[in-house]
Amino acid sequence: MTGPHPPSGTGAWTVTVEADRRYYETVVAREGPDIAAVTFPDGYPRAEVALTGAEVRIGRRRVNGSTPPPQIDLAGPPLDPGVSHLHAVLLPLPDDDGWSVLDPGSTNGTTINYADDPIALDTVVPLRAGDRVHVGAFTTLVLGRV
Repeated sequence: MTGPHPPSGTGAWTVTVEADRRYYETVVAREGPDIAAVTFPDGYPRAEVALTGAEVRIGRRRVNGSTPPPQIDLAGPPLDPGVSHLHAVLLPLPDDDGWSVLDPGSTNGTTINYADDPIALDTVVPLRAGDRVHVGAFTTLVLGRV
């Protein structure tokens, strides 16, 4: 029997966005859609984003679209072509007890912690500090608490 996992911090929640070679290699091994045309980026600016508000949308802004841009905009450069315009949504859990993720219908799915199968569409999945949310062909968002 295992006990509860201690939080990695006690302050604000953040997400770190990074290119993840291990995740990219799993997508290549599964022969994801159009993966032969995607290369792992040489340089990818790692970014840390504070999680605030009622939701945090993850995706790629539309160049001439009428929808508001996502709070975590993965339009690049470098562009991860597997990221949908609205790929996933982070939602706060009650009582500042963490965050959850929902895939509203992305083209290529959203996985957590290198799972083989994507999360079910329109299903809220609770996350905890240290969890890795994978979108696109190589982009990973790591949930943390500072």
